[in-house]
Amino acid sequence: MLLQDKIAIVTGAAGGIGLAIAERFAAEGAKVALADLDADRAEAAARRLDGPAMGVRCEVSTEAEVEQACAAVVARYGGLDVVVNCAGLMTFTPLAELTGAEWMKVLGVDLLGAFYFTKQLMRRGKGGAIVNIASVHAVETTANVAPYAAAKAGLLSLTRTTAIEGRAQGLRANAILPGAIDTPMLWSNPNLKSGAEVLDKADVGKPEQVAAAAAFLASDDAAFITGTTLAVDGGRLAKL
Repeated sequence: MLLQDKIAIVTGAAGGIGLAIAERFAAEGAKVALADLDADRAEAAARRLDGPAMGVRCEVSTEAEVEQACAAVVARYGGLDVVVNCAGLMTFTPLAELTGAEWMKVLGVDLLGAFYFTKQLMRRGKGGAIVNIASVHAVETTANVAPYAAAKAGLLSLTRTTAIEGRAQGLRANAILPGAIDTPMLWSNPNLKSGAEVLDKADVGKPEQVAAAAAFLASDDAAFITGTTLAVDGGRLAKL
């Protein structure tokens, strides 16, 4: 199994891509902590996993809660090897109507949360792997999602810096760019509901496909891969 005896924390793990990643990690032999703002859903999901798992309540935009979540994982399992930053928040507002508070709310979850977890793993000084779940919006985007796209672009930069600064301690960091993935977040997109954005069903992937990529990047099979970005988008970014 790819992740036998690894200890991992996955954020935003109560549903969608985060839950699929937690499930795949458990199937690959990892001890998994499912971190989510909704503690009840996280704990319920953890109970359904095939292997050691725990639910942890965490508001990822609050550094103290991130520190507490990581401490809880270390106390339960004796360490922390892998962090998957998957928690995400997306809003749909034209630039001219956005407020500073709305920007900061999205940046807090989508970018600062990843930084806080990265900081915790780096401070342990024992290496490991970080997988940041970004988005194709980090590279090409649409109208009305500026804070989300900017946060995901920043997440790619954070990934590169983490790879550089973490190399001496054996810490790897990589990012995944999911395209359109069959999750509630996708189908609640008002651009899709209004018809402003149209998706071919062939361009919609499954959470499990992102999870497979995350499991590889977190594993020792990817020991010589760091600072990279992997698109899991069915070729969406490759289209002219």
